[in-house]
Amino acid sequence: MAHDPADVHSATFTWIDPSVPLPKLAQLSGFDYLTALKTGELPPPPIVSVMRLDLAEVRRGEVVFLGHAAEAHFNPLGTIHGGWACTALDTALGCAVHSTLDAGTTYTSIDINVSYLRPIQPSTEPLRITGTVTKPGSRVAFAEGRIEDPEGRVVATATSSLLVFPIGG
Repeated sequence: MAHDPADVHSATFTWIDPSVPLPKLAQLSGFDYLTALKTGELPPPPIVSVMRLDLAEVRRGEVVFLGHAAEAHFNPLGTIHGGWACTALDTALGCAVHSTLDAGTTYTSIDINVSYLRPIQPSTEPLRITGTVTKPGSRVAFAEGRIEDPEGRVVATATSSLLVFPIGG
């Protein structure tokens, strides 16, 4: 089926080589690393550019991203795809855990459970994505998060367990 050229949209994403900040990852605590990302001292990971997420707040055990879901993130129904919400929550929950870790320590998601409470409608205003550590751990940590729409309504929540381990281990 041919498409009208006027209906064809495109998006371009740019990012810094993800290997650039890696040496700092082993040298800085998670809190200091995330603070350096927030201030622009270190470049954000590529997923943050593709997802259009801005790290807005960093505290030990909690982070807040502002998410700018775009037309490219639509599902066939004209709302924001659940995969965008899941990835945004996974990012926030992981960073919340990272904010509690010592230098030389990293994490990876073991699981994530997302509950979609209402459709995420397209908006020019950012979504607020919060991740909070509910139980830190030296081997496994637990976190929860939520996405709020521009009116402050919770549109999705998540819980996750994350494996904590030494960098290179």
